[in-house]
Amino acid sequence: MLNSSVYEFLLELRENNNREWFQANKKKYDRAKKDFQLFIDLSIEQIKQIDTDINGVQAKDCIFRIFRDVRFSGDKRPYKTNFGAFIAKQGRKSKFGGYYIHIEPEQSFLGGGCYMPESKVLKAIRTEIYHNSKEFKSIINKPEFKMHFDELYGEKLKTAPRGFPKDFEEISLLNYKNYAVIKPINDDLLTSDQFPFEIENTFKALRPLNQFLNEIVNDL
Repeated sequence: MLNSSVYEFLLELRENNNREWFQANKKKYDRAKKDFQLFIDLSIEQIKQIDTDINGVQAKDCIFRIFRDVRFSGDKRPYKTNFGAFIAKQGRKSKFGGYYIHIEPEQSFLGGGCYMPESKVLKAIRTEIYHNSKEFKSIINKPEFKMHFDELYGEKLKTAPRGFPKDFEEISLLNYKNYAVIKPINDDLLTSDQFPFEIENTFKALRPLNQFLNEIVNDL
């Protein structure tokens, strides 16, 4: 299960998002980071049983930095108020579909797939769905999938993407900018002994989507 130190640190950071507080509480951060890393290492072992592509990946390859890049942002808060890890072949910077764990008070979720794929990958995914829309629909309409994910996540184009016919009957499937999903997680579940089971069941349902996406990426 997730150690409560992770949640408690993030609660405090949300109210004290400045460098002075962070430096004064560096030991709390170090403990929370260590506990989150251990949790992700354990989660990776779970996911390996679902998806063999994850073999060889470690928590350090998957966890995102807590430090924000504020150079081009109007929001100058120096730290993220979450811990996140993208567990995929080649780690957090991977172009492959994977599994995402996001821990943030009142905004935690599990998710995955391909989020903000580069243009080459996005076009390849759309092309595959164009030629195999029946297979793709069968994945995202399975009862096991729908039990965890309502729909694909994120913005959609208002018109057909360039290079695809506007009269394609399944054009709505091609208009997504992301081929990813998320599932909100209640705070009470995070530090309970049921959270690992929730991760396992959710990511089992996600596996067919990632398999579909990763076969596309493998061919690029």
